[in-house]
Parts: sequence; structure tokens; C-alpha cells
Amino acid sequence: MDVELRQLRCLVAIVDEGSFTDAAVALGVSQAAVSRTLASLERALGVRLLRRTSREVTPTATGLRVVAQARRVLGEVAALVQEATSGHTRVRIGYAWSALGRHTLAFQRRWSGAHPETDLQLVRVNSGTAGLAEGACDLAVVRRPLDDRRFDSAIVGLERRLCAVAADDPLARRRSVRLSDISGRTLLIDRRTGTTTTELWPPDSRPSTEDTHDVDDWLTVISTGRCVGMTAESTANQYPRPGIVYRPVRDAEPIAVRLAWWRDDPHPATQGAIELLTALYRTG
Repeated sequence: MDVELRQLRCLVAIVDEGSFTDAAVALGVSQAAVSRTLASLERALGVRLLRRTSREVTPTATGLRVVAQARRVLGEVAALVQEATSGHTRVRIGYAWSALGRHTLAFQRRWSGAHPETDLQLVRVNSGTAGLAEGACDLAVVRRPLDDRRFDSAIVGLERRLCAVAADDPLARRRSVRLSDISGRTLLIDRRTGTTTTELWPPDSRPSTEDTHDVDDWLTVISTGRCVGMTAESTANQYPRPGIVYRPVRDAEPIAVRLAWWRDDPHPATQGAIELLTALYRTG
């Protein structure tokens, strides 16, 4: 069964315009061509889609369902064409948890001023590649190396590691903490996108762990005091939360912030994004 887009456009035009004559005008074809196209669609589907009288044209019950589906198909095709033809006038930057922290707003504003021809969109996707592998973005902010050889990346900055604890936790009264202060606690981690693993601690003093897959769930559990968390400082900027206190971890290595892209198909905005992000992290 072969159903063509021109047949679906014809059907929708007839329903929208109310007659074969007006549909022909809207489509820029002859009335006979409209009749032939609709007839070929009905033959392909094996059902009658329209009732035709001397006064009006109305969809059958099946026709109503087909028209609704046809509108969705035509809308998706239009979106596909837009995506394929406007890729260089838009850049989508994915992130898993916290975008660019305190640099997020400055990045958006400076990008708009420096690159008015390219619309910037930030997209949150909680995956290991922050949406890059899923096709949800053109560039991705990631905070751990990507082992997949399909992608390249560049380090644009460094962020401190912070410990997140409940506001009434004894660690919240300190100005900073050490890794050893956390080793006896239960650490809440996201194995897919998180920057924290137990390898930060010596083998004989590693904390126990629980898993989470979402920053909001992470914050909710930590606020109860049952677990603590470790994260990049950008999380504290992006997600200040009543009941949560963030404290620097003095003896933990900083986290490298990377911008990643497809190795064989880099977006034209890649270099500009690298330069702007590097400048923002450098000036701090």
C-alpha cells in the first residue's frame, strides 16, 4: 500500500476548503486532478473517506480519523523539512543537570549579541551524552569524558566539587568539608550522568551509595537527611533549594566542563560556542 503526501494534502484541503473546487484553487491544480487524487487515496486505503452531494462534502467516520492522522503526518513532515533546512540558523545545546551554572545567563545573552543569526536553545536531556547521541541537540555540555569515538570534545572550564547536605545536617555548619567527612555517609549518585563515583575515596573508606536518575529526586532525598550528595558547583547555582546546603569539598579534584559534538558532523557554531564558554569560565 503506497500512500503519498500529495494524497494526504489533497484530502486535508478538501475538508478544510469544503469543496473540490475550492481545494483545487488552494492546491493550484485542476478540479479533475483533485478528484483523481482523492480516488487514488481511497483505492489505496480500501475505504471511503468523503461523502459527496451536490451541496457539500463531508468526511465519513473513517475519513475523520484519517484526516486527523493526515494532519499529524503533514505536520511532522513540515517539521522534518524545517529541521533539515534551518540547522545552521539554530544551535541546540544539551545538558544533563545544570547547564552552565552561574555562566548560563551570561552565555545566553552574549551569544545573542555576538551571533544574532543563530538562535540558541538549551535542552535538558538526562543521558550520558546530554542528548547528543539521541539527536536532541547539536552540542552538549558534559562533565565527564565521553568514551564514544563518534564524538569530539573540548574542555571549556573547571568547576569545584561541592557536597550537598540537608540544612540541619552537622556538615552544614562547616564552611567546607573533606572527602573523609563523607566516607561514613550514604552517597546519592546518578551513574548515567553524574560526576561522582566512589573511586574518589581510597578503597578502604568508600561511602555506601544509592542511585538516582533525576536532579529533583536527588535534591528531595538529600533534603530529608538520609543521604548526602557530591556535585559540580554549577548544580548549586542552577538549583538553590530550601532545606539544602552546599559546601566545598577541599581535597577533591575539580570537575572539567566539556563541550561535545559529533566528530564527523560538527555544527558551524561549535567554535564560537567553545570560545565564548572558555572566556566565561576564564574570567569567572
